[in-house]
Amino acid sequence: MTDTLASEGELASVCEGPEHCGAGSPVEERAPLRRPPNTGARLWGRVRSKILRQKMDAETVQSKNWQMDVIEMNGIKVEFSMKFTGRDLTLKRTPSKKQSGVFGVKISVVTKRECSKVPFVIRQCIEEVEKRGIEEVGIYRISGVATDIQTLKAVFNTNGAKDFPVQLSDVDVNAVAGTLKLYFRELPEALLTDRLYLPFLEGIALSDPVAKESCMMHLLCSLPDPNLFTFLTLLEHLRRVAEKEPVNKMSLLNLATIFGPTLLRPSEESRRGHIALLSDLWSHDVMAQVQVLLYYLQCPSVSFSELKRSALYSSDG
Repeated sequence: MTDTLASEGELASVCEGPEHCGAGSPVEERAPLRRPPNTGARLWGRVRSKILRQKMDAETVQSKNWQMDVIEMNGIKVEFSMKFTGRDLTLKRTPSKKQSGVFGVKISVVTKRECSKVPFVIRQCIEEVEKRGIEEVGIYRISGVATDIQTLKAVFNTNGAKDFPVQLSDVDVNAVAGTLKLYFRELPEALLTDRLYLPFLEGIALSDPVAKESCMMHLLCSLPDPNLFTFLTLLEHLRRVAEKEPVNKMSLLNLATIFGPTLLRPSEESRRGHIALLSDLWSHDVMAQVQVLLYYLQCPSVSFSELKRSALYSSDG
């Protein structure tokens, strides 16, 4: 994983005017520059491409130091720093010691405390994204400003569903989307649970479509109720986002690639037991995680009650 000093949201704001550039370097000041449209997006694409190429470099991967670089296009210069962080840190889940919050706390604990089916933080973030971010290009793919996300995290942790002091409409929508992703990433157990991790991977690998459907629906019904309610809510939301793909450029596959490895991931114990896992095998697992979420996103919408009735019918049979 590569960390950058400038987030995509920050970079976009940098690229809006000629008076700013990555590290504050001056550009033409006397007359406004006429730049090709979408300079910011194209420049970020170039930065992103540079980061991806560099992170595959063995020397960069082994270095513990920040690597400095500069990208320039159409009169805009962006200076950025990056360094490689191993999977053992980026995927590490640290349960919150303060169980009165919501981040890092079991989803069953949060829903019971709130007397809700889906945690307040999820409902609020989804509502805000659908209100003003569903047509935003790259929603969920473009990062929000890290400080804004941490501020929202602190507010949700402190206030929960009561006396919420921050108007989400005043916050950059990419930060709201980032807060939702962070919530799922920091769950002490993946939303689709540690217990069902291998069964999900085995189910998605089945070649017979009938057997696959039966297995995948059975696994879905095996989730605890708070997890299932939340998962179904997220599926409906992501489908609505994908319906705007011609505008926001976010397909079901894009969304599955972003959320799949967060919602379905191996437990801490399993990962420690495979510390020497080869990269190709790890990549195979990630591909399977994406395919699991994509499978459910492509399935016809199904309600919680329908799933439970189906499970009851199957068990009676």
